[in-house]
Amino acid sequence: MPKVAKARTKRTKIADVYRRGEKNKLDRHWRGFFLDHLAETSNVTAAAHFAGVNPSRAYKVRREDAAFARKWYAALLEGYEHLELETLRRLREGVPADGPKFDIANALRLLTLHRETVARERTRLENSDEASVLASLNAKLEAMRQNEMALQATLAEDVTDPVAPTDAG
Repeated sequence: MPKVAKARTKRTKIADVYRRGEKNKLDRHWRGFFLDHLAETSNVTAAAHFAGVNPSRAYKVRREDAAFARKWYAALLEGYEHLELETLRRLREGVPADGPKFDIANALRLLTLHRETVARERTRLENSDEASVLASLNAKLEAMRQNEMALQATLAEDVTDPVAPTDAG
């Protein structure tokens, strides 16, 4: 079985200014760690520190790598959805005195500030889903057209080339 080359992530050249505070050897999986933590916290600085990178590096890579930027916005959307659900739960159940502190007012303020970003990302995801459905339908229709043309061609051959009568006698 032939080996298939794994697609490499685009490398972004990073100036020294974007490396301040980073270890000498950067973990090659930092993007995944960053995105996972960003989805959990909705906090770019915290996610960057968790991944062991300077936040400036993360922003630079987002500007230069469209795939990473899409994943970044998807992670933020996931984080805001978590925050919405947690805020709703705390509003319904209240904040227990002995439980972890939760600032509902700041959570609502944060959700309000990022409402446009969240709406834009949701729209983008819905549009991409719609586009993939349309592409799938168009592919099926084209396959049906090709089958119909092949059938018509076969029927036309049968009419123009009748089978010679057999010698029964």
